Amino acid sequence: MAVSNSLTISPRKLRSDLYSYSYQDNSKTPLVISVLSSLIDRTLTRNQRISRRASPLSSSGGGGKTQIFDCREIPDMTIQSYLERIFKYTKAGPSVYVVAYVYIDRFCQTNPGFRISLTNVHRLLITTIMIASKYVEDLNYRNSYFAKVGGLETEDLNKLELEFLFLMGFKLHVNVSVFESYCCHLEREVSFGGGYQIEKALRCAEEIKSRQMIVQDPKHHHHHHQFARILL
Repeated sequence: MAVSNSLTISPRKLRSDLYSYSYQDNSKTPLVISVLSSLIDRTLTRNQRISRRASPLSSSGGGGKTQIFDCREIPDMTIQSYLERIFKYTKAGPSVYVVAYVYIDRFCQTNPGFRISLTNVHRLLITTIMIASKYVEDLNYRNSYFAKVGGLETEDLNKLELEFLFLMGFKLHVNVSVFESYCCHLEREVSFGGGYQIEKALRCAEEIKSRQMIVQDPKHHHHHHQFARILL
């Protein structure tokens, strides 16, 4: 699912919002929430398509310990609405959602049998956003508060947090270059969904030029382009 037509933002506006978001009583929802929800919606659509073609065993999301994120009933709330609810009651800053995005991608890479689906996405989001908030923010709400916001029991969220940390190998550090890389990927999502063809063309030209430079210099490794393989 592409970014909504009503979402009239550009990559430049997204970047400005990420680094200079103003916390006011009447402040709007951070732009990153709309972009992230769009990206996840597209991932869900793609995974549903894959699941229809896969065998019953492989379409279950991988099984194992990651099944702890599966819920019995699919929440009657869109990704956009769920993220907006989390922001409304926690006021987690835009950078928290970027770091949560990093965690989700790392989680999918670390657990290749796991596949984001309608049954696990909401639990995965509240868990990663809570953990990202603890990593980024100086002050945080208790797990019990995040559980209420996310529609879970405190004990359940505690278990999700602990299991997530172990499944991730406690690899939670996000340095500046990694953060910047994921910001750039979110910007490209805006270009993809918002119809900003000129900016998109310029970025494609820059990427082609950088690839040519990499080919010319075999010593240069482009591992920073390896991220976000799952959420494409």
